[in-house]
Amino acid sequence: MKIAAVQAAPVFLDPKATTDKLLTLLRLAASEGAQLIAFPEVFLSGYPIWLRAPIVSSSDELLKIGQVEYLKSAITVGGPEIAAICKEAHDLGVHVYTGIVERSGSMGSVYASLVAIDPDKGVVNVHRKLKPTFHERLLWADGDAHGLQVQDVNGFKVGGLNCYENWQPLARQALYEQGEQLHIATWPGDLDVTDHITQFIAMEGRIYVASVSGLLRASDIPNSFPLRKYVAEGRDVIMDGGSMIAAPGGELIVPPVLGEEHILYAELSMDAVIGAHMKLDPAGHYSRRDLLSLNRNPQRLDP
Repeated sequence: MKIAAVQAAPVFLDPKATTDKLLTLLRLAASEGAQLIAFPEVFLSGYPIWLRAPIVSSSDELLKIGQVEYLKSAITVGGPEIAAICKEAHDLGVHVYTGIVERSGSMGSVYASLVAIDPDKGVVNVHRKLKPTFHERLLWADGDAHGLQVQDVNGFKVGGLNCYENWQPLARQALYEQGEQLHIATWPGDLDVTDHITQFIAMEGRIYVASVSGLLRASDIPNSFPLRKYVAEGRDVIMDGGSMIAAPGGELIVPPVLGEEHILYAELSMDAVIGAHMKLDPAGHYSRRDLLSLNRNPQRLDP
């Protein structure tokens, strides 16, 4: 199976324009023979980068400005953006994984969600980030384990996690125990957070890992955004990407790409996964379920 990891910047806080960009990139990757195409964390439509600025994080008024703009740009899984992506996936015959800022039914909360789309079935899974990381907790709500599921993609069992939850061992194990063979790790961008964990998961799980990172440059943030000066002034590249693809066992098939929009491609072999599991299968012959077990609550915890 051929996969594509799309490293690109969203049209900041503009879901319609970002959807149009995603569809263009989807067609490009499909034209190169990709059967599964993955996009970064919250690609629709951007990471709340201003939360990293100390002056913003310490100011209630500035936080409110950013939060209102962010909530207004959030989408729902049943909205026109996902419908357009599902239609294009169907027309192209490709599977799609993309991060979105998902607005809850209460309208006042958003999740960092990873949406899996099947060309024939449409949306087959929505995984909400279990625990937002550090400053993200000022804006994103806690997710649940309902979306900790693998999907069948052309004979491969595919799962995924958002950003730092890739470091959560029990979340990874929940996917390993479902026979995961390809892991989609989505990130907002930055090599310093994708670097070691990508190869570690490939080594631990004996599976393929595609780290799909976003990109954000000062030029991507519109002048009209009220908090632009706190995050963009004096910087050309704010988030530098760091997408890469690793083989079972940890060898990098595609090394990290930095500072530019780029589509990474890789051909996956089922034999490589099976061969790697012969020595170490963390959810099979190398597990001791009689001594150690993992429980998952599959309930969707909607407001």
